Amino acid sequence: MKDAAKVLIIDDDPAHLRIYGWIVAAAGYEALPALVIADRIDFPDRAADLVLMDYRLTSQISAVEAVAQTRGRYPEVPIIVLSDMYDLPADVAPLVQAFVRKGEPAQLVNTLSRFPRTRAVSPDSAA
Repeated sequence: MKDAAKVLIIDDDPAHLRIYGWIVAAAGYEALPALVIADRIDFPDRAADLVLMDYRLTSQISAVEAVAQTRGRYPEVPIIVLSDMYDLPADVAPLVQAFVRKGEPAQLVNTLSRFPRTRAVSPDSAA
């Protein structure tokens, strides 16, 4: 997967990070898990091409705050929100590029494929 696009997966549940990591990897992407811990995201020291983020976080930060932290680290990377809701939540709608309902792996892979695979942004390049 040396040339595979890197998908940063943000969630507060390690099991969900593994499940979505498997889906992303099976589709030919490299999964980069980022666990939400209390009031922060444990970002990897890696470049990312796309971000896949859970909407309902059972932590001290909201999805909007998670987007803000992500934009601080990866300012130009598209963010896709995952949720069990039927529509993209209004509070994050203007801040993200796509929405996928949980439990629809084919739709997730289709949504990932809509974004370019060659625009990796390193956390160091944001400075």
